[in-house]
Amino acid sequence: MPIDTSISSPTPLEVITSGAFAAALKDLVPLYEEQYQTKVNLSFGSSIGAAHDSIPTRLSQGQQFDVFVLAESALENFSKEGQIKNNTKVNLVSSHIAAAVRQGDAIPDVSTLTALKKALLTIGRVAYSASASGTYLSTELFPQLGIADEMAIKAKKIFSERVGTILVRHEADFGFQQYSELLPIAGISIINDLPAEVKKPFFFSAGIGSNTKKEHQARHLIEFLASPEAAQHIEKAGLQPVLALAPWLVSA
Repeated sequence: MPIDTSISSPTPLEVITSGAFAAALKDLVPLYEEQYQTKVNLSFGSSIGAAHDSIPTRLSQGQQFDVFVLAESALENFSKEGQIKNNTKVNLVSSHIAAAVRQGDAIPDVSTLTALKKALLTIGRVAYSASASGTYLSTELFPQLGIADEMAIKAKKIFSERVGTILVRHEADFGFQQYSELLPIAGISIINDLPAEVKKPFFFSAGIGSNTKKEHQARHLIEFLASPEAAQHIEKAGLQPVLALAPWLVSA
């Protein structure tokens, strides 16, 4: 089914995203609005935690969203909680974790697991995001390296802002986040050659809010985000487009 070119709504489509897909959405939403003469309200918040702008907090306050764009695991959790309609998940992009230090600081060797472990233990303050990548670091990678206890003391989980900004403000010395989230931050040096064992791909997916009154418009936006038309903008944001077909198109 081709993308519908007759989308219109008297009220904006409400979209919320966390983390890695945010920069791409900031570029894509204005293009979508201009091309289809419709309005999209874009909100941002972490998919976990109790910060004032986190998605769980927003939902607990009664905020409603037509489209969610989140890490695949987070999207599936919200689906289980009944916040997202069944069979509406569409994988949009794959992403990977990168590391960073302040620009001008020595760049540590992290090319092997042994080198990464040494860097984590010897560099001062470590920061990682409150997201799927941060959960992976704290629950899988740090224990795998045998440094979970040390990291529980010296590493800090960052809510509601980018890890790169924490580095720039000298509130940490070594940071980890999705590459696409580090990429826009001035004043940091990104280390993108983490060991192959660490470069676990993360999928970011879209889903339709269970309380939406605009399912047709929500589907249309998701189809646009998953299209070749959007792919070049997604790649500029440091992500790899998946170009998946939406489930409602597969069954059409």
